[in-house]
Amino acid sequence: MNDKFQLLVKDVMAKPVTIAKSAFVSEALKKMLDENVDPLIVTNNGMVIGTTSRAAIAEALGSRKTQALKATSIHVANTVEEDFTSAYPDQKIDILVPLLQHYKLIVVFDSEHRLIGQVTAGDLLKVLRPPGRLLDVMEPVYTIQVDERAVHLRRRMLDGNIDRFIVEDDDCVLGIVTETDVAKALYALKDIVEGTRQEFRIRNLLVRDIMSTPLITVDADTDVSDAIDLMLKKNISSVPVTQDGKIVGVVTKNSLIQAL
Repeated sequence: MNDKFQLLVKDVMAKPVTIAKSAFVSEALKKMLDENVDPLIVTNNGMVIGTTSRAAIAEALGSRKTQALKATSIHVANTVEEDFTSAYPDQKIDILVPLLQHYKLIVVFDSEHRLIGQVTAGDLLKVLRPPGRLLDVMEPVYTIQVDERAVHLRRRMLDGNIDRFIVEDDDCVLGIVTETDVAKALYALKDIVEGTRQEFRIRNLLVRDIMSTPLITVDADTDVSDAIDLMLKKNISSVPVTQDGKIVGVVTKNSLIQAL
């Protein structure tokens, strides 16, 4: 692993994926899903001004302020966050670890402050892997019942800063629901339901209507590198960990970065 720390930022950075501040959130969400990125870099007249995420888009789509608007009428400007930091291509990658432990995205500038790349947790995990067992690098697992209302799910996400829940029917595991599922569902509803009827439809949306299945899991004895390879191959940001047939936690790209 020490040899890998000799790599430079330019060796692990990816092509920057951007969206204009003036674009609509429908375009931003489509780009996130098509290119499997989260967050997107937001620009204004070619300058980086922040980021937009699936969570931020879900919040904008679910807001009462926008209940009469379609997703094709809400601008990215309403979702911009400043959840990013920057680096330069010739810096060693060891600087990326503490940065990604606090930010979801690192923007890479050249010497003239032009945007040339980006680094996310997934990019770094392709070359750096934390030591230890899966049980050492996982986060707590949170569950929600399949017939819970999606508005209650969103409130739990916001209040608890939780971005994924395992979906259960009593004690039977059915799937997973994430910020991405919420954003996709709200976008679909706002695209087909007019005006004041949107709030009624959103309030009656259930977790079972938006969850993702089947649930991909790994056993607690799985090698950490194998779990990371699975996440990268399947383009997923997390994977629940099972032990003796029960889910005991969830490994996320963020929990893996925190363990480096």
